[in-house]
Order: sequence, then structure tokens, then C-alpha cells
Amino acid sequence: AAGVGQQWVLVEMVQAFYEAPAYHLILEGILILWIIRLLFSKTYKLQERSDLTLKEKEELIEEWQPEPLVPPVPKDHPALNYNIVSGPPTHIITVNGKECINFASFNFLGLLNNEKVKSAAQASLKKYGVGTCGPRGFYGTFDVHLELEERLAKFMRTEEAIIYSYGFATIASAIPAYSKRGDIVFVDEAACFAIQKGLQASRSNIKLFKHNDMADLERLLKEQETEDQKNPRKARVTRRFIVVEGLYMNTGDICPLPELIKLKYKYKVRIFLEESLSFGVLGEHGRGITEHFGINIDDIDLISANMENSLASIGGFCCGRSFIIDHQRLSGQGYCFSASLPPLLAAAAIEALNIMEDNPDIFQTLRAKCERIHKALQGIYGLKVVGESFSPALHLQLEESYGSRENDVKLLKRVVDYCMNSGIALTQARYLEKEEKCLPPPSIRVVVTVEQTEQELDKAASLLKEAAQSVLN
Repeated sequence: AAGVGQQWVLVEMVQAFYEAPAYHLILEGILILWIIRLLFSKTYKLQERSDLTLKEKEELIEEWQPEPLVPPVPKDHPALNYNIVSGPPTHIITVNGKECINFASFNFLGLLNNEKVKSAAQASLKKYGVGTCGPRGFYGTFDVHLELEERLAKFMRTEEAIIYSYGFATIASAIPAYSKRGDIVFVDEAACFAIQKGLQASRSNIKLFKHNDMADLERLLKEQETEDQKNPRKARVTRRFIVVEGLYMNTGDICPLPELIKLKYKYKVRIFLEESLSFGVLGEHGRGITEHFGINIDDIDLISANMENSLASIGGFCCGRSFIIDHQRLSGQGYCFSASLPPLLAAAAIEALNIMEDNPDIFQTLRAKCERIHKALQGIYGLKVVGESFSPALHLQLEESYGSRENDVKLLKRVVDYCMNSGIALTQARYLEKEEKCLPPPSIRVVVTVEQTEQELDKAASLLKEAAQSVLN
């Protein structure tokens, strides 16, 4: 009976062999051949070598030179030779012991030394102390933080706002909170470094379009639409974003927001708008580029800005719909892991908002002064003005390069030093050259504030012309 049973099993195996699909037999055959090869192949034997003597080891150790931890930096590098400010960086600034008119600090509305702002900060200092020593989720949320968020949301006419304790970290945290690996971000090649760091942290697929070139952006959107049609399953789970600035920090240009809104709805993408330079500057009430163009703020998915320019405080904020902002409270790294904004700075920002709301004419004053110096700076020998006439941060770039970037930077520094020695404080735009995606040309940055008088604006323009003629001619 046992022999009959074994014979029957053998017959079943042969029958199964004939009925099995061809690919199954091929796969099993390959596996059998691979096992046979492993069984009969020669084992790998490490090459024997004699041990080094103690003297030989010491000689090798003495000869070995480790690579430097960081690349060598020359002693004359600008970052190692900074100007020292004593006193508040207000309208009149003392740099290296010399009193100058300030055309370098981003104190657009002149609130940095405002008595009401300082009084609010001092009252908060007495009530809460200096810092918070904890993130928002760990006893770092104070009532003044909630008040500031409510005031910002009301001012921007959005459902909700969230504040960060560091301006740079605001957009750098907001982008990776939403855009993840596999998502697609279309970004202007002139985007500031904070945006670039946010994109890097998101690990998303980044597609750069030419600066303010909507035709180039639409070309990329069409290409992506074609790719999505090839793989609709992947397209359904892939999020798409456009990231732009209201006024670009690196160029002073305004983004063509009305055209971007059309592309948003045509190609079904989300828009993130960075307004650090345009908040408190553009629009009848300083609400930024959406007010400037008369665009419904709900057409923008997320707005971010720092509070370190117009509000003369520290930190930043994002605003938008409640469900978007609430997500950052769980996923915004700068919000979740950094100590919250010191209450005195939150109180200062609230008082700055009060001043902006009570004095809407301040924005027209700033715009008029921007246009005045923009016009006065035209026709400077060897230099060209870059930026909108209403931008409070303009760039002066060389019309032609003088052989290398290093030479260009040195020439512009001589122009800045010439002006500094004559009582006008300017600064060169600084970049991390090896990390910038699209490195902007060297430039001198001219910052306009409401505190500067017409005579001082004219003096600065005249002195820049004199300096350029002396250095570049």
C-alpha cells in the first residue's frame, strides 16, 4: 500500500509539472541552477599580508593629513569683517563709531524706535519677563501670542494666522509642512534663500521657471499635465504647488499675481505667497500684493511674511484658511520645536499693527519716497537700478562685469565704503554663493524708509553718482 501511495504521488508531481505555466518552470529552473552554483563555487579567500611594524605605522600616521572640516576662508572675507553698530539702527545709525543716515536697515515704516512700540514692549517685559523657554506646545503659548495671531488674521482678512519666533524659519517650515517627497513645486528662479531651504527640506520635485516669466511657467505646467495623463493613478496622489514672492528680495520686482491666479485654476495647483518685503508696503492699507492688485485673498492658499521689516519686531507669520493653518501647528518644524516668540516682541508687533491701522497714509508716504529715489538713481555711471519704483529695497548692479565676480564685489564694496565715509550707510547684498540655486549678480542694496527726508534721499542719490564716477571710471 505504501508503494502504491508513493507511485501515486510521483504521478501527481509529473502531472503538475506538465500543467504548470512556462514562466513558473523557468523561474524554478533558474533558482535550482543558482543553488548549484553557490554549492560548487570557490569560496573567497582574503589576500594574506604581513602586519606592519610599529615604526611603519608611526610613519604612516605622521604622513597622513586629514581633509579640512570646512574649506579655508580668507581673513578679508566680508563675513569676518562686519561693521559694528552702536545704538538703535534707526534713521540715524552709528556704524564703526561714525554717524550715518541709514539706507541699509529694513525699517520701512520707521517703527523700530517708535515710542509707543517701545512702551508696549517694556510693559510686556515687566509682565512676562524676557523669553519663553519653551515651544508653543510645551507651556510656550502666552495670551499675547494668541492676541497677535488674532490681530494678524483680522488685519489680513483671513480665517486664521500662526506666528513663528524666527522670520527665516517661517516659510522654510511652512513649505515642507505641506509639500512632501513625490510632490511637485514650481518655483521662480529668483526665490529667496529661505524658500530654497524650505524646498530642500520638503524633498519634493522642484521645477524652476524663469524669473516672472509666466510663459515659461505655463510651459512647465503643460509638460506636467502631459505626464499626468500618462500615469493618472500617480497624478491623483501628487500635489502641485507654485511658490512665489510678492516683492522679490533678490530683485525688487513684483510678481504678476493676476496671471498666476489664472494659471492656478487652469492647471489646478496651489499658490504659496511669501510677502516679507511686500507686507506693510503694498496696498492702500499695507496688506500686501493681494490688496495692491485687488485680488481676493482666498485665491491664495497660504501667505507668509516675517515681522522683521515693517513691524520692526522679530519672527514671522502665516495666514490663510483655518484647516491650512491648523496643520502647521502639528507639522511646522519651526513652530513645534523652537522656543516661542518672546512676549515683549509679540506686544511690539501688536502695537506696530495698531499704528499701521491708525495711519494708513504712511504707505503712500513710503511709496512716494521710493519713487523719488528710484528716479534720482537713474543714469549712474556704470550702475543700473534693479527693482520696481515702489519697492523699498532697490538693487544697484554693475552694467558690465569687470572680469570676475570677485572683482565686481570688490568694486561695489569700494562704492559702499565711499558713501559710508561721507555719512550714508549702505550695504551689499550677501549670498551663500555655493548654496544658491541661481546666484544673483553682485549688487548694492538701497533701502528706503518713511523717516528719510527728501533732502536725504537726494543726497544719497547724488553721493552714489559721485562714488560710482570715482570708483568705476
